[in-house]
Amino acid sequence: MIEFLFDYATLRVIWWVLLGVLLIGFAAMDGFDMGVGALLPFVAKTDIERRVAINTIGPVWEGNQVWFILGGGAIFAAWPALYALSFSGFYLAMFLVLMALILRPVSFKYRSKKPDAGWRSRWDWALFVGSAVPALIFGVAVGNTLRGVPFHFTTDLRPIYEGTLFGLLNPVAIYCGLVSVAMLVMHGAAWLAFKADGVVAERARSFGTKAAVLAALLFAGGGLLVWSGLLGGYRVTSPIAWDGPSNPLGKTVVADPSAWLANFNAHPILWLVPVLGVVLPLVAALGFRGQRAGWTFIASKLSVAMIIATVGLAMFPVLLPSSSNPNHSLTVFDASSSRATLRNMLLATVIFLPIILAYTAWVYRVLWGKVSEKSVENAGSSAY
Repeated sequence: MIEFLFDYATLRVIWWVLLGVLLIGFAAMDGFDMGVGALLPFVAKTDIERRVAINTIGPVWEGNQVWFILGGGAIFAAWPALYALSFSGFYLAMFLVLMALILRPVSFKYRSKKPDAGWRSRWDWALFVGSAVPALIFGVAVGNTLRGVPFHFTTDLRPIYEGTLFGLLNPVAIYCGLVSVAMLVMHGAAWLAFKADGVVAERARSFGTKAAVLAALLFAGGGLLVWSGLLGGYRVTSPIAWDGPSNPLGKTVVADPSAWLANFNAHPILWLVPVLGVVLPLVAALGFRGQRAGWTFIASKLSVAMIIATVGLAMFPVLLPSSSNPNHSLTVFDASSSRATLRNMLLATVIFLPIILAYTAWVYRVLWGKVSEKSVENAGSSAY
């Protein structure tokens, strides 16, 4: 049925949208987990306060990381060339992320094994590192994607990456990393304000207000970087084979500082997305000040969606530009899997994604309610 409904070009666009949905899902769901971990040393001063903060995410963090696995799996299956280049080109950066993500579950599981204060403090700092580092590195990766990554293909389509880890840590990419950290700290604070009780929630509201304003300012500053041309940009100048074979060598791409604004200028309605990316964090800041926890968390989640969607809309149809050989850049229409693969994956997604969403909603409904110092003490060793 899907084969008759959608042609190859449409399937490619659908999977580009789904990739964006999965990345937004990861940032919106696992993002507040990382935000809470990054805030842990600042919003919780005593052991019981840290237990309150950790137990707001303890029952859900594993399920939230499913979005990360889904996103990686979608890239692997739907965009194999993108997967090969990003996971090999960013290998050292991904290794840092992997090591940090390994620290998170270990920290959750081991901190409560001993009542010793020093033991717990070390695992709390490990949880901080395991949360803050991925938040920074993911933003750095987005910044390098916008600037272009030094790679090319051989005649037999073997990807060659020419960069280094330190090359990834350029000023523009680090700036994008700071946007990511501010965004996720805001999101984590919004979750704590919604889920925690007492002094932890009060401190989270204070830090969340500052992080939300900072996220809005940094994101607006990123827009100025794009407008000034300092962030760069790439534009496909040759005719696009919308339903052609996946071969990134058959096109012409030029570096164009105004390219990342082209889609917004061509379709002015799209400007609403980056505008909301600036406005919604400020709405969240007002929510923190007004102690409207539910609305604050919704505004924070929508902020994350708008900021990430802005990047995707700006780059379309480019997926990963090459700074060393722009003609070898990957686009939505020359880096995908076969039509049959996209079709079969879409069928599986239509079946299983609603089940995942329904189960996630049920879990959060079961775990509804605030975490307080009293509830953690009453739970005893069964709590983190």
